[in-house]
Amino acid sequence: MFGFKKKKLELTLPVDGKIVSLAAVPDEVFSTGMMGQGFAIEPSSDEIYAPVAGTITNIFPTKHAISLKTKEGLELLLHLGLDTVDLAGKPFEMFVSANQKVTPDTLLCKMDRSQITVAKKSAVVLVLVTSGEDVTVTDVDSSLHGTICGSVKIG
Repeated sequence: MFGFKKKKLELTLPVDGKIVSLAAVPDEVFSTGMMGQGFAIEPSSDEIYAPVAGTITNIFPTKHAISLKTKEGLELLLHLGLDTVDLAGKPFEMFVSANQKVTPDTLLCKMDRSQITVAKKSAVVLVLVTSGEDVTVTDVDSSLHGTICGSVKIG
């Protein structure tokens, strides 16, 4: 009988800020894991980078969410803020497009946190694994973009 070795893929912090658990996010769809496992960041910067090397599969028309896929087949969703879909893309400036290859050094977009705050919305950034793999947050003390902050068990 052949066994499959489990793989681990590391995720980096896509924005400077404080990592918070999904359970602490004040939106039931995210806090209960309905959209997938992952983590959230209370951002201290407006620059959003890719959390992993992969390909942009979708940018929502309202620019509040970006989907990525890794070469390992992992599907991720970056969700920028809570209820920011209502802002019709105004606080977001995109620097990437669908089908573009990215790395953790790729600036995906800028998010104007002041516009989001004025609109009485949360600017929390969510990193969700939407393809069903298990996610482990490995370094809850990180605060800088590019720091390894989580891992995904594959297989």
